[in-house]
Amino acid sequence: MNTPATTLAFVESPVQLLNVLEWAHQQAGQQSGQQSGPKPLLDSIPPQPTRGGAAPAPPGTPAGLHIIVLPPTDPMSRGQLRRVTGIARDEGHTVHWQEARGGAGAPFKALAALAGRVRRAERIVVGDPFSRFVQLLLVPARARELVVVDDGTATMEFLAQAGRGERLRRWHRTGGGALGRLKELAYAPVSGNARRRLTPAAGRRVEVFSSMPVTPLPGMELRVNDFGWTRSRFGPPRLTKGTDLVGTSLVETGVVDAGRYLEAVSRLTREHGATRYFAHRRESPEKLRALSEATGLEIVRPDLPLELIARRGPVGRTVLSFPSTVVHTLPYALAGTGVRVAVCDIDPAWLTAAASPRARTFLAGVTDTARDVHRLPAETAPAAG
Repeated sequence: MNTPATTLAFVESPVQLLNVLEWAHQQAGQQSGQQSGPKPLLDSIPPQPTRGGAAPAPPGTPAGLHIIVLPPTDPMSRGQLRRVTGIARDEGHTVHWQEARGGAGAPFKALAALAGRVRRAERIVVGDPFSRFVQLLLVPARARELVVVDDGTATMEFLAQAGRGERLRRWHRTGGGALGRLKELAYAPVSGNARRRLTPAAGRRVEVFSSMPVTPLPGMELRVNDFGWTRSRFGPPRLTKGTDLVGTSLVETGVVDAGRYLEAVSRLTREHGATRYFAHRRESPEKLRALSEATGLEIVRPDLPLELIARRGPVGRTVLSFPSTVVHTLPYALAGTGVRVAVCDIDPAWLTAAASPRARTFLAGVTDTARDVHRLPAETAPAAG
């Protein structure tokens, strides 16, 4: 941990780590002259020659890329992160696993261990600008170049809030009462510093690397993540005759009512002949057990991000999802395979009383902006009650 890094990347989830690998792959291609100019639109991506397993890393991997994994506490996320960490090391990247949670002193020990490296970094890559720990790490940062890679659809909200000059706040987070507001007030200087750091200014370059349909802020660079690394390393997948359904953690985050969600999954299963349910890493075992008993679906707990699981296969000819990141990423990862991605809207009646006022418009925006996906007709969506 004493060697200075040219580029320092902080990731807290398997998807963030995957997207850092995608960024590094595209960066290496540009450095070696294999890529230039703007990234292609989705419908112009040609099928790439691929193999069934992981391929050796290409030459041109960005020198000095050090990835710091800041794992969450839940076992499923940690398991997926371990798997993707192994892949990252196979690609030739330096990866350090830094515990920053799970105890009263863990965050302070992690900050102390990383502060010097953060100050020396010439470029910093972050996967979650809303993370309070990452925001704290940006306080001592002197890097003149910062990159934000996708943490799913949250990238859309990050750019919207930064553009309005608002404090960075997750779209599904509610007020939290008087104590919550007091904590927000006390933390405001750190959050404000992070927002300024991630906004272009004289002498500071900011890039967003995203699969989401976003508009960069003035002076900000945007590169499209077309999952070129995933497509070059894995697949093409074998297609099954069935339909796969992708789960969501909207119940766990308090946005969608559990009973309504069970009704929705049951109806989609009946109408579309779904046979497998790919669980989100944060879905509770109790909820998944109830879904299996009510629908007969085979519950699959992926050990890698869904983009890699789907690309390796087998995968259904149709993949159904509620509004989530995968309606934007799977069309890229599965380009040229013939898989159809379909999205089912969230009925406003499914939202809980505790859901934030932003929830309805945010989820609708995720669906409205999805490219190359089939939107289920209104009569197919589950009834509100």
